[in-house]
This record gives sequence, structure tokens and C-alpha cells, in this order.
Amino acid sequence: MTSPTSRQEARPSVGRAEGIALGCVVAVFAIVLGLWAVLVPPFQAPDEQAHFDTALHLATGDPWVGPGDQRYLRAVQAAAGEAAADQTAFPPASRSTVEELRTANPGIDVGAVDQMTQHPPTAYVLQAVLLRLVGFEHLRWDHALLTLRIADASLVLPLPLLAWAAVRRITRSPRAAVVGAAAVLAAPELASIAASVTNDALVYLLGGVVTAVLVRVLTGDRRRRVLVVLGLALGALVLTKGTGLPAVPVVALALVVGPGAPRWGRRTVETLGTLMLAGAFGGWWWVRNVVVHHTLQPDGYAAIRPPQSFPPGEGPDLATFVDVSWGTVIRTFWGSFGSNASAALSPWLVVPVTLVTVGVVAVLAFRRAPERRAAVVLAVFPVLLLAGQTITSARAYLVTASVVGTQGRYLFPSLVALVVLSAVAWRRLPTGRRRSGALPVALTAAAVAMACTGLVTAATRLVPDSGYAVWSEGAPGSTAIAALGVAALAVTAVALSAVARTPPSLPRGGLDGHAPEPR
Repeated sequence: MTSPTSRQEARPSVGRAEGIALGCVVAVFAIVLGLWAVLVPPFQAPDEQAHFDTALHLATGDPWVGPGDQRYLRAVQAAAGEAAADQTAFPPASRSTVEELRTANPGIDVGAVDQMTQHPPTAYVLQAVLLRLVGFEHLRWDHALLTLRIADASLVLPLPLLAWAAVRRITRSPRAAVVGAAAVLAAPELASIAASVTNDALVYLLGGVVTAVLVRVLTGDRRRRVLVVLGLALGALVLTKGTGLPAVPVVALALVVGPGAPRWGRRTVETLGTLMLAGAFGGWWWVRNVVVHHTLQPDGYAAIRPPQSFPPGEGPDLATFVDVSWGTVIRTFWGSFGSNASAALSPWLVVPVTLVTVGVVAVLAFRRAPERRAAVVLAVFPVLLLAGQTITSARAYLVTASVVGTQGRYLFPSLVALVVLSAVAWRRLPTGRRRSGALPVALTAAAVAMACTGLVTAATRLVPDSGYAVWSEGAPGSTAIAALGVAALAVTAVALSAVARTPPSLPRGGLDGHAPEPR
């Protein structure tokens, strides 16, 4: 039996200041997501035309086909043509409904490959169901697109809460937890991708859920229901996209070496049981790929990116690969918006931020402390994601002579893990008592400033006309955008004040600094 005191320590209450600060952070994140949904012109988010096309295929009753076998609907190509038209001559109010586009442009373009069936259909099935529920045929195509953008944005709205829960659990610090929630705002690329039509939004949510539950395991909570939730979340993650696969060995590692692990017999049963549940729920898709396609991850680009030799006298160049690959990862992690990265954050901003962030984590996150084992296990997740895409990109470079397949956004399934590692590291930064309270406020303000920088960059540099003009003509749209901006600033001011009043830490106890959970 667990004493009432242990139960109270295991689930410390949330104070008023902490609750206000957390609520404000979530509200700001919601506003930021809403702004991104309307600031990026249609089809200028990464692969948005392909994602929308795939969802529309399923919504209209087309079957799911093999990787590389799907072709663009002519209606979607016509929609892209309307999106690219001069808005003075062809204003948004003149855009066609989906039904009108399909009637005027029936069938598919046999020469245009939509590669998205290389992924599992989970996210697209959900998008197709939503389109059917809202009567997509009778909507203007851009309104159907905006509906899916808002739905995807809603999926990632819990990310600050997941980051807060994970950081609070592992650090026992309400203040660090609130800063961890705000840290989700620090990468504008995350919000911009999540507020587009994509399969990544669901991946980000499920990756966050897996990480938050994993933190419970790594702090001694191995109750059966926790392991069941972990197995189901992991299965849903891998059934959504291949970028969730690196979470599988991370979960296995946590269950094997995590603190509070029982004897090897029971530990093995718990590990295998969790992984088998995940496999039955979602891992079967990848077994199917091996059986049907003879590879774990089919390449939907194979038909449109054939092998190509290097120019005569030239060959693979390591310096070129590293420069392009890592430069792209950094740029597309923090913020690279619009078609062909037409609105990227300045390298004078993102390079120093990357160096400082990675440096602080590398130096301080893995020092000897009760949290070190958990920190090491969590670090495996982003490391595997980064290593996997680098290896895949290197192979493609040798075959196609082009450096492709590297994206910083591919690290976002491990975003909550990155936030936890950062929280552990920044709390160990040597500061005096006078400055210890100022640092959380400064970090929260910096995260909001990064979010604002991304929004301003997109609003001023994306073409064609961005912002309210894409979806709504006239002053009402402009007024709404301005009102949202003012509201975000006001809520941010309240959040910063509440962060300063949030308690810095909670009492410790139990295994690895945590009270034992009731079993």
C-alpha cells in the first residue's frame, strides 16, 4: 500500500501561478497555430499539394494504391493553378468549389506522381473522413484546404501540455515545466508544418504522447496501465509514418534499463508485451511492407527520381554532402517557410541558437545526477532520427548525385524529448540566486520572440500575397489578424508574470528523486 503522503508527492498539485502560466502558453500556441494556418498561401507548405491530393483521393472513394502508383487528380492541379493565379485578376472569391473542379477537370494526370502512398494511410483516412463530414464537394477548394489545416493544427495543440508534464515529472520543477511548455514555441517550423495539410501533425502528437509516457516509465512508474498506454501510443505512432520507427528501440531500451525495473524475467515480459501490443496495433504495416515490397520503407519517389551518375570528373564529395545536409537540417528545424524556402529565418539567428542549444545540452544534460539515465535514454530518440535520415540521404546522394531527404522537421517526433533534455540542462546552468528567477522568464520570452520572428518573416516575405488576403478579402480579415496578434502579446505578458511567480521546485523523494507510484 502507498501512503497518502506518497500519493500526494507522486501527484503534486498545480499552483495557481503555474496553472495561469501554462494556460497562457497554450493560448499563445493556439493563436500562433491559427495565424500559421492563414499566413502560408495555399500549397506553399512542404508537400501540401501531395498531402491534399492523397486525402482527396480517399474522400472521393479511390482505393489506396502502392508506393509510386498514385497520380495527381487533375482537379488538384487545377486548384494549384488557381492558387498561383494573380489575385488581382482572379481574387479568392472567384475560386471554384471542389465539385466544380472535378467536373471541369476529371480523372488523373498519368504523368504526375503523388508519392504519399509510400506512407501508411492513417493520417489521410482521418483527413478524408473529415472532408466527408464537412461536405467538401460543396466547399471552395481553398476552404476545404483550410479546414484540414485547422484540423492538423488542433492535433498538435496538446504538445505544450505534454512537454510540461514530462519536464515537471523528471525535474520536479513547476517553473521548469512551464518553460518547457513554452519551448514548443521556439521552433516556428513546427507550428508552420503542423498548421498545414500534412501527415506530420499526427506524428508530432503521438511522438509527444510516447515521450511523455516514457518519462513516467523512466521515473519508476511501470504500472500495467501505463505500459498498455505506451504500447498503444507507440503502435499508433508507427502506423502513421516511418519517422516514428526510431521510437521502438527507445521504448525497448527504457523498459530494459529504466530505474525501478523488476527482475529480468518480469522485465522481459513487460518489454516484449509492450512491443507486441505496439506491433499488433501498428507495427504490422511495416511487416507487410517487407513481405509485399521487400523493403521496410518503399520509395514513392523512385519513379520520379531515377538513378543518375555524377558529372564526368566529379564524384561524391563529403564536404558538399555535409554542408548541404547539415545546413538544411538547421534551417528547416527552426524555420524555412514557403515554396523553395522563400522565407527562411536568417542563418545569423538560427546558427547561434543551434550552437548554444546543442552546446548547453551536450555539456550539462548528462552529468551525474538522478536524471542522467533517463536523459541518456531520451537522447537516443533524436539521435536515431538524425542518424537515420543522414544515412538515407547519403545513400540517395551516391545513387542520384543529389543531396535530398534531410529535413530538420523530421526531428519533431522527438520534440518533447528535446525539450526535456534542454530543461534538465538549463536548470544546471550556474546562476546566482538573484538571476535564478530571471532565467525562466528570459527563456520563455525568447521562445515567444522566436515564434513572433517566424510569423513576421512569413507575413512579409511569402509570395503571392500572404495572410488574410489569401482566404478573406478586405478589412475584416486584416482586423482579425491584428486582433489575434494583440491578444497573443497580451496573453504573453500575463504568462511572463505568472512564470516569475511559479515555484522553482517541489520536494523530492522515492526512487531516483520520485515518489513511488501505487501499483
